[in-house]
Amino acid sequence: MAKILAFAGSNSSTSINYKLVKFTVSELDNHQVQLINMANFPFPMYSSDFETEHGYSNSLVELMKDINNAQGLILSVNEHNGNPSAYFKNVLDWLSRINRNFLDGTKVFLMATSPGKGGAKHALEVVSKMLPRFGAEIITDYSLPSFLENFDDGIINSELKEKHQTALQAFLTSL
Repeated sequence: MAKILAFAGSNSSTSINYKLVKFTVSELDNHQVQLINMANFPFPMYSSDFETEHGYSNSLVELMKDINNAQGLILSVNEHNGNPSAYFKNVLDWLSRINRNFLDGTKVFLMATSPGKGGAKHALEVVSKMLPRFGAEIITDYSLPSFLENFDDGIINSELKEKHQTALQAFLTSL
């Protein structure tokens, strides 16, 4: 039984990426899963001056502990103008200040979704190149296009659901 941490890289209270993560973890059996809603974690914009004056927040330190205690990470990133959100990039900036290799040895199932047909693939590509810099091993990825048409308490398009299941199984096999 592996310890898996799951969250979306979005701070929106109505995040479709969080809905995709919740669905994904609902498909898991025989694993210890911790699901985090990042909408509950406001982090100030990173600056070295702020870090010097205030240090690291308790929320950030706890998130780091959660990451360090997990063998695997299920992460879904949102897309703003073809890139991951500023919120998610900011979280990475803060975590890397505590430990540059904060994802060392962590296996990642990376996902993304959007209302559009692109399925946030641009953000997915950017993040898939960023996370290994912090030590992550991207096992597989998955993009769900047209979220509003393809998701209703789960993935309703059979071909997209099969691709999701295949990616999830590849991730679980790696743990």
